[in-house]
Amino acid sequence: MRIGSGIILIWLIIGAIAAGQRGYFTSSNDTCEGIGTVVLTVISGPLNYMGLNPHVGECKKPELPQPSP
Repeated sequence: MRIGSGIILIWLIIGAIAAGQRGYFTSSNDTCEGIGTVVLTVISGPLNYMGLNPHVGECKKPELPQPSP
């Protein structure tokens, strides 16, 4: 259990370093696309250094049905 947790922690730290190197923490990421890209970069961890460049495209909120009057 401890080894698995350690591996996951190291994986996420490497992903956070990759996001920092790409400047995701210094720029304004207040949009759905920006936040999604940062999260995907951190989660993908070392894969960022193997050529993976996760990017979230256009985010759309689902249109909820309006209640009838």
